[in-house]
Amino acid sequence: MTRSKPDFHGINLNSLRQSAEHLSAHILRTPTIFAPSLSNLLGASLHLKLENLQYTSSFKSRGAFLALKALRDEDKKAGVISMSAGNHAQALAFRSQQENIKSTIIMPEQTPFTKISKTKAYGAKVVLTGRTLDEAKKTVDQLIDTHGYRLIHPYDDLNIISGQGTIGLEMMESNPDLDYLIVPIGGGGLISGISIAAKSLNPNIKLIGVESALYPSMSRSLAGLSPQSGGDTLAEGIAVKTPGGLSRPIVAELVDDIILVNEREIEWAIGALIEHQRTISEGAGAAGLAAIYASQKRFRNKRVGIVVCGGNIDSRLLGTILNRTLISDGRLVRIRIGISDEPGMLAKIAHSISQHQGNIIEVYHQRLFYNVPAKLAKLDVVIETRGSTHAHDIISTLKSIGFEVQLLDEQFQSH
Repeated sequence: MTRSKPDFHGINLNSLRQSAEHLSAHILRTPTIFAPSLSNLLGASLHLKLENLQYTSSFKSRGAFLALKALRDEDKKAGVISMSAGNHAQALAFRSQQENIKSTIIMPEQTPFTKISKTKAYGAKVVLTGRTLDEAKKTVDQLIDTHGYRLIHPYDDLNIISGQGTIGLEMMESNPDLDYLIVPIGGGGLISGISIAAKSLNPNIKLIGVESALYPSMSRSLAGLSPQSGGDTLAEGIAVKTPGGLSRPIVAELVDDIILVNEREIEWAIGALIEHQRTISEGAGAAGLAAIYASQKRFRNKRVGIVVCGGNIDSRLLGTILNRTLISDGRLVRIRIGISDEPGMLAKIAHSISQHQGNIIEVYHQRLFYNVPAKLAKLDVVIETRGSTHAHDIISTLKSIGFEVQLLDEQFQSH
Protein backbone atom coordinates (compact mmCIF):
# COMPACT_ATOMS: atom_id res chain seq x y z
CA MET A 1 0.00 0.00 0.00
CA THR A 2 1.33 3.44 -0.97
CA ARG A 3 1.88 5.61 2.10
CA SER A 4 4.20 8.26 0.74
CA LYS A 5 4.44 9.86 -2.69
CA PRO A 6 7.61 11.87 -3.24
CA ASP A 7 7.36 14.56 -5.91
CA PHE A 8 10.35 16.39 -7.38
CA HIS A 9 9.95 18.84 -10.26
CA GLY A 10 6.72 17.08 -11.19
CA ILE A 11 8.29 13.61 -11.16
CA ASN A 12 6.14 11.39 -8.99
CA LEU A 13 4.58 7.96 -8.99
CA ASN A 14 1.84 8.91 -11.45
CA SER A 15 4.22 10.61 -13.88
CA LEU A 16 6.58 7.63 -13.75
CA ARG A 17 3.70 5.32 -14.57
CA GLN A 18 2.88 7.54 -17.55
CA SER A 19 6.52 7.35 -18.62
CA ALA A 20 6.37 3.57 -18.36
CA GLU A 21 3.34 3.54 -20.66
CA HIS A 22 5.14 5.71 -23.22
CA LEU A 23 8.16 3.40 -23.07
CA SER A 24 6.33 0.07 -23.00
CA ALA A 25 6.53 -0.59 -26.74
CA HIS A 26 10.04 0.83 -27.10
CA ILE A 27 12.13 -0.89 -24.43
CA LEU A 28 12.80 -4.40 -23.22
CA ARG A 29 11.26 -5.19 -19.86
CA THR A 30 14.41 -6.67 -18.43
CA PRO A 31 14.13 -9.48 -15.86
CA THR A 32 14.79 -9.20 -12.15
CA ILE A 33 16.28 -12.57 -11.23
CA PHE A 34 17.22 -14.28 -8.00
CA ALA A 35 20.97 -15.05 -7.88
CA PRO A 36 21.29 -18.24 -5.76
CA SER A 37 25.05 -18.75 -5.97
CA LEU A 38 25.90 -15.14 -5.19
CA SER A 39 23.31 -15.13 -2.41
CA ASN A 40 24.94 -18.13 -0.77
CA LEU A 41 28.37 -16.60 -1.20
CA LEU A 42 27.51 -13.23 0.35
CA GLY A 43 24.86 -14.27 2.87
CA ALA A 44 21.96 -12.23 1.50
CA SER A 45 19.00 -12.82 -0.81
CA LEU A 46 20.17 -11.04 -3.97
CA HIS A 47 17.89 -10.04 -6.83
CA LEU A 48 19.53 -8.66 -9.98
CA LYS A 49 17.79 -6.23 -12.34
CA LEU A 50 19.52 -7.06 -15.62
CA GLU A 51 19.59 -3.76 -17.47
CA ASN A 52 22.71 -5.04 -19.20
CA LEU A 53 20.17 -6.88 -21.39
CA GLN A 54 18.42 -3.63 -22.38
CA TYR A 55 18.77 -2.04 -25.82
CA THR A 56 22.40 -0.86 -26.24
CA SER A 57 23.23 -3.03 -23.20
CA SER A 58 22.39 -0.39 -20.58
CA PHE A 59 19.54 1.40 -18.84
CA LYS A 60 20.27 4.63 -20.71
CA SER A 61 17.98 3.74 -23.60
CA ARG A 62 14.97 4.51 -21.40
CA GLY A 63 15.70 8.14 -20.62
CA ALA A 64 17.13 8.86 -24.08
CA PHE A 65 13.87 7.81 -25.71
CA LEU A 66 11.77 10.15 -23.56
CA ALA A 67 14.21 13.04 -23.92
CA LEU A 68 14.15 12.88 -27.72
CA LYS A 69 10.37 12.50 -27.86
CA ALA A 70 10.03 15.71 -25.82
CA LEU A 71 12.04 17.82 -28.30
CA ARG A 72 10.45 20.47 -30.46
CA ASP A 73 10.62 19.99 -34.23
CA GLU A 74 13.19 22.79 -34.63
CA ASP A 75 15.45 21.14 -32.04
CA LYS A 76 15.22 17.83 -33.88
CA LYS A 77 16.25 19.52 -37.13
CA ALA A 78 19.25 21.17 -35.47
CA GLY A 79 20.47 17.87 -34.03
CA VAL A 80 21.41 16.77 -30.54
CA ILE A 81 24.66 16.60 -28.64
CA SER A 82 25.88 15.15 -25.37
CA MET A 83 28.95 14.08 -23.45
CA SER A 84 29.22 10.49 -22.30
CA ALA A 85 31.68 7.82 -21.26
CA GLY A 86 29.75 5.37 -23.38
CA ASN A 87 26.32 4.17 -22.29
CA HIS A 88 24.41 7.43 -22.72
CA ALA A 89 26.36 7.91 -25.96
CA GLN A 90 25.17 4.61 -27.40
CA ALA A 91 21.61 5.08 -26.19
CA LEU A 92 21.31 8.61 -27.57
CA ALA A 93 22.88 7.59 -30.88
CA PHE A 94 20.57 4.56 -31.11
CA ARG A 95 17.42 6.54 -30.34
CA SER A 96 18.50 9.44 -32.60
CA GLN A 97 19.02 7.02 -35.48
CA GLN A 98 15.50 5.69 -34.94
CA GLU A 99 14.09 9.23 -35.01
CA ASN A 100 16.29 10.34 -37.93
CA ILE A 101 17.96 13.02 -35.77
CA LYS A 102 21.62 13.94 -36.22
CA SER A 103 23.65 13.22 -33.07
CA THR A 104 27.11 14.30 -31.92
CA ILE A 105 28.72 12.67 -28.91
CA ILE A 106 31.75 13.98 -27.02
CA MET A 107 33.55 11.13 -25.25
CA PRO A 108 36.54 11.12 -22.86
CA GLU A 109 39.77 9.98 -24.51
CA GLN A 110 40.11 6.82 -22.39
CA THR A 111 36.61 5.53 -23.25
CA PRO A 112 36.78 1.78 -24.04
CA PHE A 113 37.03 1.03 -27.76
CA THR A 114 33.90 -1.09 -27.72
CA LYS A 115 31.78 1.86 -26.57
CA ILE A 116 33.28 4.19 -29.17
CA SER A 117 32.76 1.74 -32.06
CA LYS A 118 29.19 0.93 -31.04
CA THR A 119 28.31 4.62 -30.75
CA LYS A 120 29.66 5.25 -34.25
CA ALA A 121 27.77 2.21 -35.53
CA TYR A 122 24.51 3.91 -34.51
CA GLY A 123 25.34 6.82 -36.78
CA ALA A 124 26.67 9.36 -34.28
CA LYS A 125 29.59 11.66 -34.88
CA VAL A 126 32.08 10.94 -32.09
CA VAL A 127 34.65 13.44 -30.80
CA LEU A 128 37.24 12.24 -28.24
CA THR A 129 38.51 14.87 -25.85
CA GLY A 130 39.54 15.23 -22.19
CA ARG A 131 39.59 12.55 -19.53
CA THR A 132 36.27 13.16 -17.75
CA LEU A 133 32.71 14.13 -18.58
CA ASP A 134 33.33 17.55 -17.08
CA GLU A 135 36.20 18.17 -19.49
CA ALA A 136 34.09 16.87 -22.38
CA LYS A 137 31.33 19.32 -21.42
CA LYS A 138 33.54 22.24 -22.44
CA THR A 139 33.65 20.95 -26.00
CA VAL A 140 29.89 20.38 -25.92
CA ASP A 141 29.29 24.01 -24.97
CA GLN A 142 31.55 25.20 -27.78
CA LEU A 143 29.73 23.12 -30.40
CA ILE A 144 26.33 24.22 -29.13
CA ASP A 145 27.40 27.85 -29.58
CA THR A 146 28.68 27.12 -33.08
CA HIS A 147 25.96 24.82 -34.45
CA GLY A 148 22.92 25.32 -32.23
CA TYR A 149 22.68 21.68 -31.20
CA ARG A 150 20.25 20.70 -28.43
CA LEU A 151 21.93 19.24 -25.35
CA ILE A 152 20.54 15.94 -24.07
CA HIS A 153 22.29 15.79 -20.72
CA PRO A 154 23.26 12.27 -19.56
CA TYR A 155 21.72 12.71 -16.12
CA ASP A 156 20.69 16.30 -15.32
CA ASP A 157 17.44 16.21 -17.30
CA LEU A 158 13.90 15.57 -16.07
CA ASN A 159 13.01 13.28 -18.98
CA ILE A 160 16.19 11.29 -18.40
CA ILE A 161 15.40 10.92 -14.69
CA SER A 162 11.81 9.88 -15.48
CA GLY A 163 12.92 7.25 -17.97
CA GLN A 164 15.39 5.72 -15.56
CA GLY A 165 12.76 5.78 -12.83
CA THR A 166 10.72 3.17 -14.70
CA ILE A 167 13.35 0.64 -13.62
CA GLY A 168 12.23 1.21 -10.05
CA LEU A 169 8.60 0.55 -10.98
CA GLU A 170 9.55 -2.75 -12.60
CA MET A 171 11.71 -3.85 -9.70
CA MET A 172 9.10 -3.07 -7.08
CA GLU A 173 6.46 -4.88 -9.09
CA SER A 174 8.67 -7.98 -9.27
CA ASN A 175 9.98 -7.73 -5.68
CA PRO A 176 7.76 -5.48 -3.53
CA ASP A 177 9.26 -6.64 -0.23
CA LEU A 178 12.92 -5.76 -0.75
CA ASP A 179 14.76 -4.52 2.33
CA TYR A 180 17.43 -2.71 0.29
CA LEU A 181 17.77 -1.41 -3.23
CA ILE A 182 21.33 -0.71 -4.36
CA VAL A 183 21.95 1.61 -7.31
CA PRO A 184 25.19 2.98 -8.82
CA ILE A 185 25.67 6.75 -8.73
CA GLY A 186 27.47 8.81 -11.34
CA GLY A 187 25.61 12.04 -11.91
CA GLY A 188 22.60 10.73 -10.01
CA GLY A 189 19.95 10.44 -12.72
CA LEU A 190 19.47 6.68 -12.33
CA ILE A 191 19.19 6.59 -8.56
CA SER A 192 16.99 9.71 -8.51
CA GLY A 193 14.31 8.20 -10.74
CA ILE A 194 14.49 4.80 -9.07
CA SER A 195 14.32 6.24 -5.56
CA ILE A 196 11.16 8.22 -6.34
CA ALA A 197 9.47 5.07 -7.63
CA ALA A 198 10.72 2.78 -4.86
CA LYS A 199 10.00 5.11 -1.95
CA SER A 200 6.53 5.84 -3.32
CA LEU A 201 5.65 2.16 -3.43
CA ASN A 202 7.53 1.10 -0.28
CA PRO A 203 8.51 3.96 2.06
CA ASN A 204 10.36 1.51 4.31
CA ILE A 205 12.81 0.32 1.69
CA LYS A 206 16.42 1.47 2.14
CA LEU A 207 17.97 3.10 -0.93
CA ILE A 208 21.75 2.69 -1.08
CA GLY A 209 23.88 4.47 -3.65
CA VAL A 210 27.28 3.22 -4.79
CA GLU A 211 30.15 5.38 -5.99
CA SER A 212 33.65 4.61 -7.14
CA ALA A 213 36.04 5.57 -4.34
CA LEU A 214 37.96 7.55 -6.97
CA TYR A 215 34.85 9.59 -7.83
CA PRO A 216 32.89 10.21 -4.60
CA SER A 217 31.18 13.24 -6.11
CA MET A 218 27.65 12.89 -4.78
CA SER A 219 28.68 11.82 -1.27
CA ARG A 220 31.14 14.72 -0.96
CA SER A 221 28.57 17.17 -2.28
CA LEU A 222 25.94 16.02 0.21
CA ALA A 223 28.51 16.28 3.01
CA GLY A 224 29.30 19.87 2.02
CA LEU A 225 32.84 18.98 1.00
CA SER A 226 34.74 20.36 -1.96
CA PRO A 227 35.00 18.15 -5.08
CA GLN A 228 37.88 15.70 -4.94
CA SER A 229 38.02 12.98 -7.56
CA GLY A 230 40.11 11.62 -10.38
CA GLY A 231 42.03 8.64 -11.66
CA ASP A 232 41.45 5.64 -13.90
CA THR A 233 38.57 3.46 -12.74
CA LEU A 234 36.98 0.26 -14.01
CA ALA A 235 33.65 2.00 -13.41
CA GLU A 236 34.11 4.75 -16.00
CA GLY A 237 30.33 4.90 -16.42
CA ILE A 238 30.02 6.52 -12.97
CA ALA A 239 33.27 8.51 -13.10
CA VAL A 240 31.58 11.89 -12.69
CA LYS A 241 33.19 14.85 -10.97
CA THR A 242 30.06 16.98 -10.57
CA PRO A 243 26.67 15.47 -9.63
CA GLY A 244 23.49 16.71 -11.27
CA GLY A 245 21.74 19.76 -9.90
CA LEU A 246 18.35 18.13 -10.38
CA SER A 247 19.36 14.82 -8.85
CA ARG A 248 21.24 16.13 -5.81
CA PRO A 249 18.16 17.19 -3.76
CA ILE A 250 16.39 13.94 -4.66
CA VAL A 251 19.34 11.88 -3.46
CA ALA A 252 19.64 14.03 -0.34
CA GLU A 253 16.04 13.33 0.66
CA LEU A 254 15.41 9.78 -0.50
CA VAL A 255 18.73 7.92 -0.52
CA ASP A 256 19.62 6.47 2.87
CA ASP A 257 23.34 6.01 2.39
CA ILE A 258 26.15 5.93 -0.16
CA ILE A 259 28.86 3.25 -0.16
CA LEU A 260 32.24 3.83 -1.78
CA VAL A 261 33.86 0.86 -3.51
CA ASN A 262 37.51 0.56 -4.52
CA GLU A 263 38.94 -0.85 -7.74
CA ARG A 264 39.69 -4.28 -6.30
CA GLU A 265 36.09 -4.64 -5.08
CA ILE A 266 34.72 -3.61 -8.48
CA GLU A 267 37.05 -6.06 -10.21
CA TRP A 268 35.93 -8.84 -7.86
CA ALA A 269 32.27 -8.08 -8.62
CA ILE A 270 32.77 -8.20 -12.40
CA GLY A 271 34.44 -11.58 -12.05
CA ALA A 272 31.86 -12.88 -9.59
CA LEU A 273 28.93 -12.00 -11.87
CA ILE A 274 30.48 -14.11 -14.62
CA GLU A 275 31.70 -16.90 -12.36
CA HIS A 276 28.51 -17.33 -10.35
CA GLN A 277 25.76 -15.89 -12.56
CA ARG A 278 27.18 -16.09 -16.11
CA THR A 279 26.32 -12.40 -16.44
CA ILE A 280 28.59 -9.92 -18.19
CA SER A 281 28.71 -6.51 -16.54
CA GLU A 282 30.84 -3.43 -16.94
CA GLY A 283 32.44 -1.84 -13.88
CA ALA A 284 29.57 0.55 -13.14
CA GLY A 285 27.06 -2.27 -13.59
CA ALA A 286 28.90 -4.41 -11.04
CA ALA A 287 29.19 -1.61 -8.48
CA GLY A 288 26.10 -2.72 -6.56
CA LEU A 289 27.47 -6.20 -6.03
CA ALA A 290 30.83 -4.69 -5.10
CA ALA A 291 29.06 -2.70 -2.36
CA ILE A 292 27.62 -5.87 -0.84
CA TYR A 293 31.00 -7.58 -1.04
CA ALA A 294 32.53 -4.58 0.77
CA SER A 295 29.81 -4.42 3.46
CA GLN A 296 28.64 -8.01 3.92
CA LYS A 297 27.59 -7.67 7.57
CA ARG A 298 25.22 -4.84 6.74
CA PHE A 299 23.23 -6.88 4.21
CA ARG A 300 23.40 -10.30 5.83
CA ASN A 301 20.06 -12.15 5.67
CA LYS A 302 18.38 -9.21 3.92
CA ARG A 303 16.47 -9.12 0.63
CA VAL A 304 18.52 -6.91 -1.63
CA GLY A 305 17.81 -5.62 -5.11
CA ILE A 306 20.80 -4.71 -7.28
CA VAL A 307 20.65 -2.78 -10.54
CA VAL A 308 23.16 -4.26 -13.00
CA CYS A 309 22.96 -1.10 -15.06
CA GLY A 310 25.20 -1.96 -18.03
CA GLY A 311 27.20 -4.63 -19.79
CA ASN A 312 29.41 -2.62 -22.14
CA ILE A 313 32.87 -3.78 -21.15
CA ASP A 314 35.88 -4.05 -23.43
CA SER A 315 36.57 -7.71 -24.29
CA ARG A 316 40.29 -7.40 -23.68
CA LEU A 317 39.72 -5.83 -20.26
CA LEU A 318 37.19 -8.51 -19.39
CA GLY A 319 39.69 -11.22 -20.29
CA THR A 320 42.32 -9.56 -18.12
CA ILE A 321 39.94 -9.38 -15.16
CA LEU A 322 38.97 -13.04 -15.50
CA ASN A 323 42.60 -14.14 -15.58
CA ARG A 324 43.41 -11.93 -12.58
CA THR A 325 40.48 -13.52 -10.75
CA LEU A 326 41.88 -16.98 -11.43
CA ILE A 327 45.30 -15.85 -10.17
CA SER A 328 43.93 -14.24 -7.01
CA ASP A 329 41.97 -17.42 -6.22
CA GLY A 330 45.05 -19.59 -6.78
CA ARG A 331 43.40 -21.35 -9.73
CA LEU A 332 46.09 -20.10 -12.08
CA VAL A 333 49.64 -19.92 -10.72
CA ARG A 334 53.03 -19.19 -12.25
CA ILE A 335 56.06 -20.71 -10.57
CA ARG A 336 59.78 -20.57 -11.29
CA ILE A 337 61.71 -23.79 -10.69
CA GLY A 338 65.48 -24.08 -10.48
CA ILE A 339 66.79 -27.29 -12.07
CA SER A 340 70.06 -28.89 -13.13
CA ASP A 341 70.39 -28.88 -16.91
CA GLU A 342 70.30 -32.64 -17.46
CA PRO A 343 67.94 -35.13 -19.14
CA GLY A 344 64.76 -36.09 -17.29
CA MET A 345 64.28 -32.95 -15.17
CA LEU A 346 61.30 -31.65 -17.15
CA ALA A 347 59.65 -35.07 -17.11
CA LYS A 348 60.14 -35.36 -13.35
CA ILE A 349 58.47 -31.99 -12.78
CA ALA A 350 55.60 -32.76 -15.14
CA HIS A 351 55.02 -36.13 -13.44
CA SER A 352 54.92 -34.52 -10.00
CA ILE A 353 52.38 -31.90 -11.12
CA SER A 354 50.22 -34.48 -12.90
CA GLN A 355 50.16 -36.71 -9.80
CA HIS A 356 48.34 -33.84 -8.06
CA GLN A 357 45.99 -33.37 -11.05
CA GLY A 358 47.49 -29.99 -11.86
CA ASN A 359 47.18 -28.89 -15.48
CA ILE A 360 50.28 -27.37 -17.10
CA ILE A 361 49.25 -24.45 -19.32
CA GLU A 362 52.63 -23.09 -20.39
CA VAL A 363 56.33 -23.90 -19.88
CA TYR A 364 59.29 -21.60 -20.50
CA HIS A 365 62.66 -23.40 -20.33
CA GLN A 366 65.47 -20.84 -19.90
CA ARG A 367 69.16 -21.72 -20.05
CA LEU A 368 70.57 -18.38 -21.18
CA PHE A 369 69.07 -15.88 -18.79
CA TYR A 370 68.43 -15.26 -15.06
CA ASN A 371 72.22 -15.15 -14.41
CA VAL A 372 72.34 -18.87 -13.60
CA PRO A 373 75.43 -21.10 -13.88
CA ALA A 374 75.92 -22.82 -17.24
CA LYS A 375 74.93 -26.24 -15.91
CA LEU A 376 71.70 -25.00 -14.35
CA ALA A 377 68.42 -23.75 -15.82
CA LYS A 378 65.14 -22.15 -14.81
CA LEU A 379 61.64 -23.27 -15.67
CA ASP A 380 58.69 -20.89 -15.59
CA VAL A 381 55.54 -23.01 -15.39
CA VAL A 382 51.93 -21.80 -15.52
CA ILE A 383 49.62 -24.29 -13.83
CA GLU A 384 45.84 -24.52 -13.62
CA THR A 385 44.67 -25.74 -10.19
CA ARG A 386 41.48 -26.20 -8.20
CA GLY A 387 42.37 -23.35 -5.87
CA SER A 388 44.96 -22.02 -3.47
CA THR A 389 45.14 -25.15 -1.28
CA HIS A 390 45.66 -27.35 -4.32
CA ALA A 391 48.35 -24.97 -5.64
CA HIS A 392 50.20 -25.02 -2.31
CA ASP A 393 50.12 -28.84 -2.32
CA ILE A 394 51.75 -28.92 -5.76
CA ILE A 395 54.45 -26.44 -4.72
CA SER A 396 55.13 -28.31 -1.47
CA THR A 397 55.56 -31.58 -3.33
CA LEU A 398 58.01 -30.06 -5.81
CA LYS A 399 60.04 -28.66 -2.92
CA SER A 400 59.96 -32.00 -1.09
CA ILE A 401 61.65 -33.78 -4.00
CA GLY A 402 64.47 -31.26 -4.07
CA PHE A 403 63.41 -28.48 -6.41
CA GLU A 404 63.83 -24.80 -5.62
CA VAL A 405 60.40 -23.25 -6.29
CA GLN A 406 59.44 -19.56 -6.37
CA LEU A 407 55.84 -18.35 -6.70
CA LEU A 408 55.72 -15.51 -9.21
CA ASP A 409 53.26 -12.60 -9.62
CA GLU A 410 50.87 -11.51 -6.90
CA GLN A 411 50.46 -13.92 -4.01
CA PHE A 412 47.12 -15.67 -4.15
CA GLN A 413 44.90 -15.77 -1.12
CA SER A 414 44.47 -18.86 0.99
CA HIS A 415 40.85 -19.85 1.52
